[in-house]
Amino acid sequence: MKYNVKEARSRWGTMAKDYELGIDFHRLRQERFQRAQAAVKAAGLGAVLCFDMDNIRYITSTNIGEAFRDFLDHYCLCAREGKPYLFDPAVPAKRISCPWMEDRMEAPISALKGALPPDAHLPQEFARQIKRVLTDYGVAKEPLGIDICEIPMLRALEKEGITVVDGTQAMLDAREIKTADEIELMKQAASLGDAVHDRCVRAIRPGVKESDLVAMATFEFLRLGADRVPLIQAVTGPRGRPHPHLPSDRLIQAGDMVFYDPVVQFMGYKTCYYRTFICGKPNRYQEEAYETASVWLSRALDIFKPGITTADVAAVWPKAEEFGYRNEAEAFLLQYAHGLGLGSWERPIISRRFSLDHPQTIKEGMVFAVETWCGAADGSGAARIEEEIVVTKDGCELITNFPSDHLISCGIPGCEVYVG
Repeated sequence: MKYNVKEARSRWGTMAKDYELGIDFHRLRQERFQRAQAAVKAAGLGAVLCFDMDNIRYITSTNIGEAFRDFLDHYCLCAREGKPYLFDPAVPAKRISCPWMEDRMEAPISALKGALPPDAHLPQEFARQIKRVLTDYGVAKEPLGIDICEIPMLRALEKEGITVVDGTQAMLDAREIKTADEIELMKQAASLGDAVHDRCVRAIRPGVKESDLVAMATFEFLRLGADRVPLIQAVTGPRGRPHPHLPSDRLIQAGDMVFYDPVVQFMGYKTCYYRTFICGKPNRYQEEAYETASVWLSRALDIFKPGITTADVAAVWPKAEEFGYRNEAEAFLLQYAHGLGLGSWERPIISRRFSLDHPQTIKEGMVFAVETWCGAADGSGAARIEEEIVVTKDGCELITNFPSDHLISCGIPGCEVYVG
Protein backbone atom coordinates (compact mmCIF):
# COMPACT_ATOMS: atom_id res chain seq x y z
CA MET A 1 0.00 0.00 0.00
CA LYS A 2 1.26 3.47 -0.89
CA TYR A 3 0.72 5.96 1.93
CA ASN A 4 -1.10 9.21 1.26
CA VAL A 5 1.71 11.24 2.84
CA LYS A 6 4.12 13.72 1.28
CA GLU A 7 7.73 12.54 1.16
CA ALA A 8 10.54 14.80 2.42
CA ARG A 9 14.26 14.40 2.01
CA SER A 10 17.40 15.98 3.39
CA ARG A 11 18.57 19.02 1.42
CA TRP A 12 22.19 19.09 2.56
CA GLY A 13 25.23 16.83 2.74
CA THR A 14 26.43 15.49 6.06
CA MET A 15 29.64 17.57 6.13
CA ALA A 16 29.91 21.22 7.11
CA LYS A 17 31.50 23.28 4.34
CA ASP A 18 32.21 26.86 3.33
CA TYR A 19 30.34 26.91 0.02
CA GLU A 20 26.96 25.57 1.19
CA LEU A 21 24.79 26.51 4.15
CA GLY A 22 23.92 23.09 5.52
CA ILE A 23 23.22 22.72 9.22
CA ASP A 24 23.67 25.92 11.24
CA PHE A 25 25.31 24.34 14.29
CA HIS A 26 25.74 27.68 16.06
CA ARG A 27 21.99 28.24 15.81
CA LEU A 28 21.34 24.63 16.87
CA ARG A 29 23.39 25.08 20.05
CA GLN A 30 21.66 28.34 20.91
CA GLU A 31 18.09 27.22 20.22
CA ARG A 32 18.37 23.94 22.12
CA PHE A 33 19.77 25.63 25.22
CA GLN A 34 17.19 28.42 25.07
CA ARG A 35 14.38 25.85 24.96
CA ALA A 36 15.87 23.92 27.87
CA GLN A 37 16.20 27.07 29.96
CA ALA A 38 12.66 28.16 29.13
CA ALA A 39 11.39 24.75 30.23
CA VAL A 40 13.27 25.06 33.54
CA LYS A 41 11.57 28.40 34.19
CA ALA A 42 8.14 27.13 33.15
CA ALA A 43 8.47 24.17 35.53
CA GLY A 44 9.27 26.48 38.47
CA LEU A 45 12.73 25.00 38.98
CA GLY A 46 15.93 26.74 39.96
CA ALA A 47 17.89 24.43 37.70
CA VAL A 48 18.02 20.95 36.20
CA LEU A 49 20.93 18.60 36.81
CA CYS A 50 21.22 16.12 33.95
CA PHE A 51 23.07 12.81 33.82
CA ASP A 52 21.27 11.53 30.72
CA MET A 53 23.76 11.97 27.87
CA ASP A 54 21.03 13.06 25.46
CA ASN A 55 19.98 15.85 27.82
CA ILE A 56 23.62 16.86 28.32
CA ARG A 57 24.08 17.10 24.57
CA TYR A 58 20.85 19.10 24.19
CA ILE A 59 21.88 21.63 26.85
CA THR A 60 25.63 21.96 26.23
CA SER A 61 26.17 20.60 22.68
CA THR A 62 29.06 18.56 24.05
CA ASN A 63 29.66 14.84 23.74
CA ILE A 64 31.90 12.12 25.15
CA GLY A 65 32.50 8.41 24.54
CA GLU A 66 29.33 6.32 24.67
CA ALA A 67 30.72 4.15 27.47
CA PHE A 68 30.00 7.06 29.82
CA ARG A 69 26.30 6.22 29.55
CA ASP A 70 27.13 3.41 31.98
CA PHE A 71 29.30 5.39 34.39
CA LEU A 72 27.14 8.40 35.36
CA ASP A 73 30.47 10.25 35.48
CA HIS A 74 29.32 13.07 33.24
CA TYR A 75 26.65 15.66 34.04
CA CYS A 76 25.59 19.24 33.45
CA LEU A 77 23.54 21.99 35.03
CA CYS A 78 21.02 24.27 33.33
CA ALA A 79 19.97 27.08 35.66
CA ARG A 80 16.94 29.30 35.12
CA GLU A 81 19.30 32.21 34.40
CA GLY A 82 22.82 32.23 32.99
CA LYS A 83 24.72 29.88 30.71
CA PRO A 84 25.05 26.09 31.08
CA TYR A 85 27.65 24.44 33.30
CA LEU A 86 29.38 21.14 32.47
CA PHE A 87 31.02 18.48 34.66
CA ASP A 88 33.12 16.39 32.30
CA PRO A 89 36.06 13.93 32.53
CA ALA A 90 37.72 15.59 29.51
CA VAL A 91 37.62 19.27 30.51
CA PRO A 92 41.17 20.05 29.24
CA ALA A 93 40.22 18.77 25.78
CA LYS A 94 36.87 20.56 25.78
CA ARG A 95 38.52 23.89 26.53
CA ILE A 96 39.99 23.52 23.04
CA SER A 97 37.15 21.79 21.16
CA CYS A 98 34.10 23.48 22.76
CA PRO A 99 34.94 27.19 23.14
CA TRP A 100 31.25 28.09 23.54
CA MET A 101 31.44 26.52 27.03
CA GLU A 102 34.09 29.13 27.96
CA ASP A 103 35.39 28.14 31.40
CA ARG A 104 32.07 26.92 32.77
CA MET A 105 33.40 23.39 33.23
CA GLU A 106 35.06 21.26 35.87
CA ALA A 107 35.79 17.60 36.55
CA PRO A 108 32.90 15.46 37.82
CA ILE A 109 32.74 13.60 41.12
CA SER A 110 31.31 10.11 40.81
CA ALA A 111 31.32 6.77 42.61
CA LEU A 112 31.07 5.06 39.17
CA LYS A 113 27.85 3.29 40.08
CA GLY A 114 29.27 2.20 43.43
CA ALA A 115 32.53 0.80 42.06
CA LEU A 116 34.55 3.26 44.14
CA PRO A 117 34.49 2.52 47.90
CA PRO A 118 31.77 4.04 50.08
CA ASP A 119 34.35 5.15 52.65
CA ALA A 120 35.75 7.55 50.05
CA HIS A 121 32.65 9.70 50.76
CA LEU A 122 32.29 10.66 47.11
CA PRO A 123 28.50 11.27 47.28
CA GLN A 124 29.09 13.90 49.95
CA GLU A 125 31.81 15.58 47.86
CA PHE A 126 29.50 15.50 44.84
CA ALA A 127 26.67 17.14 46.79
CA ARG A 128 28.96 19.91 48.04
CA GLN A 129 30.16 20.48 44.47
CA ILE A 130 26.60 20.85 43.18
CA LYS A 131 25.55 23.12 46.06
CA ARG A 132 28.54 25.38 45.39
CA VAL A 133 27.62 25.78 41.72
CA LEU A 134 23.93 26.27 42.52
CA THR A 135 24.93 28.99 44.99
CA ASP A 136 27.00 30.70 42.32
CA TYR A 137 23.89 30.76 40.11
CA GLY A 138 21.77 32.04 43.01
CA VAL A 139 19.37 29.08 42.99
CA ALA A 140 20.61 26.89 45.88
CA LYS A 141 17.30 27.35 47.71
CA GLU A 142 15.17 26.62 44.64
CA PRO A 143 13.96 23.14 43.59
CA LEU A 144 16.57 21.19 41.63
CA GLY A 145 15.21 18.92 38.91
CA ILE A 146 17.19 15.75 38.15
CA ASP A 147 16.62 13.33 35.26
CA ILE A 148 18.45 10.20 36.52
CA CYS A 149 20.67 9.75 39.55
CA GLU A 150 22.32 7.16 41.80
CA ILE A 151 20.50 6.82 45.13
CA PRO A 152 23.59 7.69 47.29
CA MET A 153 24.08 10.86 45.26
CA LEU A 154 20.40 11.77 45.64
CA ARG A 155 20.49 11.25 49.40
CA ALA A 156 23.67 13.32 49.68
CA LEU A 157 22.05 16.23 47.82
CA GLU A 158 19.10 16.11 50.22
CA LYS A 159 21.45 16.11 53.24
CA GLU A 160 22.99 19.30 51.84
CA GLY A 161 19.56 20.89 52.07
CA ILE A 162 18.82 20.78 48.33
CA THR A 163 15.22 20.14 47.36
CA VAL A 164 15.36 17.47 44.66
CA VAL A 165 12.42 16.96 42.29
CA ASP A 166 11.79 15.28 38.95
CA GLY A 167 13.50 17.14 36.12
CA THR A 168 12.71 14.69 33.34
CA GLN A 169 9.39 16.27 32.41
CA ALA A 170 10.96 19.71 32.00
CA MET A 171 13.56 18.29 29.61
CA LEU A 172 10.89 16.40 27.66
CA ASP A 173 8.95 19.66 27.40
CA ALA A 174 12.03 21.33 25.91
CA ARG A 175 12.74 18.53 23.42
CA GLU A 176 9.14 17.89 22.32
CA ILE A 177 9.13 20.33 19.35
CA LYS A 178 12.12 20.07 17.04
CA THR A 179 13.97 23.04 15.58
CA ALA A 180 14.59 23.34 11.83
CA ASP A 181 18.19 22.15 12.26
CA GLU A 182 17.10 19.18 14.37
CA ILE A 183 14.62 18.13 11.68
CA GLU A 184 17.29 18.38 8.99
CA LEU A 185 19.65 16.23 11.07
CA MET A 186 16.89 13.66 11.53
CA LYS A 187 16.36 13.56 7.77
CA GLN A 188 20.07 12.94 7.36
CA ALA A 189 19.95 10.15 9.96
CA ALA A 190 17.04 8.59 8.07
CA SER A 191 19.07 8.71 4.86
CA LEU A 192 21.67 6.51 6.55
CA GLY A 193 18.84 4.10 7.27
CA ASP A 194 17.82 4.18 3.59
CA ALA A 195 21.34 3.12 2.65
CA VAL A 196 21.53 0.31 5.19
CA HIS A 197 18.18 -1.12 4.06
CA ASP A 198 19.50 -1.16 0.50
CA ARG A 199 22.69 -3.00 1.50
CA CYS A 200 20.87 -5.56 3.62
CA VAL A 201 18.07 -6.39 1.18
CA ARG A 202 20.78 -7.20 -1.37
CA ALA A 203 22.50 -9.48 1.17
CA ILE A 204 19.45 -11.52 2.22
CA ARG A 205 19.67 -15.10 0.94
CA PRO A 206 19.52 -18.63 2.35
CA GLY A 207 22.39 -19.28 4.76
CA VAL A 208 22.92 -15.67 5.82
CA LYS A 209 22.49 -15.32 9.59
CA GLU A 210 20.53 -12.67 11.43
CA SER A 211 23.83 -11.74 13.10
CA ASP A 212 25.38 -11.26 9.64
CA LEU A 213 22.76 -8.59 8.91
CA VAL A 214 23.55 -6.97 12.26
CA ALA A 215 27.27 -6.87 11.41
CA MET A 216 26.68 -5.58 7.89
CA ALA A 217 24.34 -2.81 9.01
CA THR A 218 26.67 -1.77 11.82
CA PHE A 219 29.65 -1.52 9.47
CA GLU A 220 27.69 0.47 6.87
CA PHE A 221 26.38 2.92 9.45
CA LEU A 222 29.85 3.58 10.81
CA ARG A 223 31.24 3.94 7.28
CA LEU A 224 28.63 6.61 6.60
CA GLY A 225 29.61 8.62 9.68
CA ALA A 226 27.31 7.44 12.47
CA ASP A 227 28.10 8.36 16.09
CA ARG A 228 27.10 4.89 17.21
CA VAL A 229 24.77 1.99 16.42
CA PRO A 230 22.56 1.37 19.48
CA LEU A 231 20.58 -1.55 18.07
CA ILE A 232 19.97 -3.67 14.98
CA GLN A 233 16.79 -5.72 15.24
CA ALA A 234 17.11 -8.57 12.73
CA VAL A 235 14.36 -11.20 13.03
CA THR A 236 13.65 -13.96 10.52
CA GLY A 237 11.06 -16.65 9.80
CA PRO A 238 9.10 -18.16 12.71
CA ARG A 239 11.14 -16.14 15.23
CA GLY A 240 9.08 -13.14 14.18
CA ARG A 241 5.86 -14.46 15.70
CA PRO A 242 5.68 -13.36 18.46
CA HIS A 243 8.22 -10.54 18.15
CA PRO A 244 11.28 -11.40 20.31
CA HIS A 245 12.83 -7.88 20.12
CA LEU A 246 16.23 -9.53 19.81
CA PRO A 247 18.39 -10.81 16.91
CA SER A 248 20.06 -14.23 16.95
CA ASP A 249 22.35 -16.40 14.84
CA ARG A 250 19.45 -18.11 13.01
CA LEU A 251 20.12 -18.99 9.36
CA ILE A 252 17.74 -17.46 6.83
CA GLN A 253 15.85 -20.04 4.78
CA ALA A 254 13.95 -19.73 1.52
CA GLY A 255 10.41 -18.61 2.29
CA ASP A 256 11.36 -16.63 5.41
CA MET A 257 9.98 -13.21 6.14
CA VAL A 258 12.85 -10.97 7.30
CA PHE A 259 12.20 -7.83 9.28
CA TYR A 260 14.80 -5.60 10.83
CA ASP A 261 15.19 -2.20 12.40
CA PRO A 262 18.63 -0.62 11.91
CA VAL A 263 18.75 1.98 14.69
CA VAL A 264 21.48 4.57 14.30
CA GLN A 265 22.64 7.71 16.08
CA PHE A 266 23.86 10.46 13.76
CA MET A 267 24.97 13.80 15.23
CA GLY A 268 23.14 12.63 18.34
CA TYR A 269 19.81 12.00 16.59
CA LYS A 270 18.23 8.56 16.49
CA THR A 271 16.31 6.57 13.91
CA CYS A 272 13.74 3.80 14.31
CA TYR A 273 12.98 2.35 10.91
CA TYR A 274 11.67 -1.21 10.37
CA ARG A 275 11.30 -2.84 6.98
CA THR A 276 10.16 -6.36 6.05
CA PHE A 277 11.33 -8.48 3.10
CA ILE A 278 10.78 -12.06 1.94
CA CYS A 279 13.57 -14.47 1.02
CA GLY A 280 12.04 -16.00 -2.09
CA LYS A 281 8.39 -15.58 -3.12
CA PRO A 282 5.72 -14.89 -0.49
CA ASN A 283 2.75 -17.16 0.12
CA ARG A 284 -0.72 -15.68 0.53
CA TYR A 285 -0.54 -15.63 4.34
CA GLN A 286 2.65 -13.60 4.24
CA GLU A 287 1.22 -11.19 1.68
CA GLU A 288 -1.92 -10.79 3.80
CA ALA A 289 0.16 -10.08 6.93
CA TYR A 290 2.20 -7.44 5.13
CA GLU A 291 -0.84 -5.75 3.61
CA THR A 292 -2.62 -5.73 6.98
CA ALA A 293 0.36 -4.14 8.75
CA SER A 294 0.56 -1.62 5.90
CA VAL A 295 -3.13 -0.71 6.21
CA TRP A 296 -2.84 -0.23 9.96
CA LEU A 297 0.16 2.04 9.42
CA SER A 298 -1.56 4.01 6.65
CA ARG A 299 -4.62 4.68 8.80
CA ALA A 300 -2.38 6.30 11.41
CA LEU A 301 -0.29 8.33 8.99
CA ASP A 302 -3.36 9.64 7.20
CA ILE A 303 -4.72 11.38 10.31
CA PHE A 304 -1.55 12.88 11.76
CA LYS A 305 -1.80 16.67 11.96
CA PRO A 306 -1.62 19.37 14.63
CA GLY A 307 -4.57 19.40 17.01
CA ILE A 308 -5.49 15.74 16.96
CA THR A 309 -4.62 13.65 20.02
CA THR A 310 -2.66 10.50 20.66
CA ALA A 311 -6.00 8.84 21.42
CA ASP A 312 -7.18 9.61 17.87
CA VAL A 313 -4.16 7.76 16.47
CA ALA A 314 -4.38 4.81 18.87
CA ALA A 315 -8.07 4.36 18.07
CA VAL A 316 -7.33 3.39 14.44
CA TRP A 317 -5.27 0.39 15.54
CA PRO A 318 -6.69 -3.05 16.42
CA LYS A 319 -7.02 -4.35 19.95
CA ALA A 320 -4.24 -6.66 21.14
CA GLU A 321 -6.54 -9.68 21.10
CA GLU A 322 -7.27 -9.11 17.40
CA PHE A 323 -3.68 -9.82 16.38
CA GLY A 324 -2.82 -12.66 18.75
CA TYR A 325 -1.74 -11.07 22.05
CA ARG A 326 -3.40 -11.50 25.45
CA ASN A 327 -3.64 -7.83 26.36
CA GLU A 328 -2.37 -4.35 25.55
CA ALA A 329 0.50 -4.63 28.06
CA GLU A 330 2.00 -7.63 26.23
CA ALA A 331 1.37 -5.99 22.84
CA PHE A 332 2.70 -2.59 23.95
CA LEU A 333 5.46 -2.13 21.33
CA LEU A 334 3.63 -3.53 18.30
CA GLN A 335 0.97 -1.05 17.13
CA TYR A 336 2.85 1.91 18.43
CA ALA A 337 4.34 5.35 17.83
CA HIS A 338 6.91 7.31 19.75
CA GLY A 339 8.49 10.72 19.67
CA LEU A 340 11.98 10.65 18.24
CA GLY A 341 14.97 12.96 18.54
CA LEU A 342 18.16 12.81 20.59
CA GLY A 343 16.33 10.07 22.46
CA SER A 344 14.77 6.97 20.95
CA TRP A 345 11.56 7.31 22.95
CA GLU A 346 10.57 10.91 23.44
CA ARG A 347 7.22 12.48 24.11
CA PRO A 348 4.56 11.66 23.16
CA ILE A 349 4.15 7.88 23.17
CA ILE A 350 1.13 6.48 21.33
CA SER A 351 -0.37 3.11 22.24
CA ARG A 352 -3.77 1.70 23.04
CA ARG A 353 -2.25 0.72 26.40
CA PHE A 354 -2.22 4.35 27.63
CA SER A 355 -3.26 6.85 24.97
CA LEU A 356 -7.02 6.20 24.91
CA ASP A 357 -7.32 7.15 28.59
CA HIS A 358 -4.54 9.75 28.73
CA PRO A 359 -4.56 11.62 25.40
CA GLN A 360 -1.92 14.19 24.49
CA THR A 361 -2.14 16.78 21.73
CA ILE A 362 -0.12 16.40 18.53
CA LYS A 363 1.79 19.60 17.65
CA GLU A 364 3.56 20.97 14.61
CA GLY A 365 7.27 20.23 14.71
CA MET A 366 6.98 16.92 16.52
CA VAL A 367 8.82 13.96 14.98
CA PHE A 368 7.45 10.44 15.32
CA ALA A 369 8.37 6.88 14.48
CA VAL A 370 5.13 5.02 13.69
CA GLU A 371 5.24 1.21 13.61
CA THR A 372 2.89 -1.74 13.13
CA TRP A 373 3.22 -5.55 13.31
CA CYS A 374 1.12 -8.42 11.97
CA GLY A 375 1.87 -12.14 12.18
CA ALA A 376 1.31 -14.44 9.21
CA ALA A 377 -1.64 -16.75 9.81
CA ASP A 378 0.40 -19.87 8.92
CA GLY A 379 3.01 -19.07 11.62
CA SER A 380 5.80 -18.64 9.08
CA GLY A 381 6.78 -15.16 10.21
CA ALA A 382 5.54 -11.62 10.63
CA ALA A 383 5.47 -8.22 8.97
CA ARG A 384 6.88 -5.19 10.79
CA ILE A 385 6.81 -1.78 9.08
CA GLU A 386 7.81 1.61 10.45
CA GLU A 387 7.97 5.15 9.12
CA GLU A 388 9.36 8.36 10.55
CA ILE A 389 7.29 11.50 10.09
CA VAL A 390 7.54 15.22 10.82
CA VAL A 391 4.25 16.86 11.82
CA THR A 392 3.66 19.91 9.60
CA LYS A 393 1.09 22.71 9.85
CA ASP A 394 -1.51 20.76 7.84
CA GLY A 395 -0.48 17.10 8.09
CA CYS A 396 2.82 15.25 8.14
CA GLU A 397 5.84 14.49 5.96
CA LEU A 398 7.52 11.12 5.54
CA ILE A 399 11.31 11.19 6.02
CA THR A 400 11.99 7.43 5.69
CA ASN A 401 12.18 6.78 1.97
CA PHE A 402 13.17 3.16 1.36
CA PRO A 403 10.22 1.48 -0.44
CA SER A 404 7.54 -0.08 1.76
CA ASP A 405 4.57 -0.10 -0.62
CA HIS A 406 4.84 -3.89 -1.11
CA LEU A 407 6.62 -6.94 0.28
CA ILE A 408 9.91 -6.99 -1.63
CA SER A 409 11.10 -10.48 -2.61
CA CYS A 410 14.83 -11.12 -2.57
CA GLY A 411 17.60 -13.63 -2.10
CA ILE A 412 17.08 -16.35 -4.72
CA PRO A 413 17.10 -16.38 -8.54
CA GLY A 414 13.97 -14.89 -10.09
CA CYS A 415 13.20 -12.55 -7.19
CA GLU A 416 12.78 -8.78 -7.38
CA VAL A 417 16.18 -8.26 -5.75
CA TYR A 418 18.87 -10.89 -6.34
CA VAL A 419 22.60 -10.40 -6.38
CA GLY A 420 24.31 -13.48 -7.88
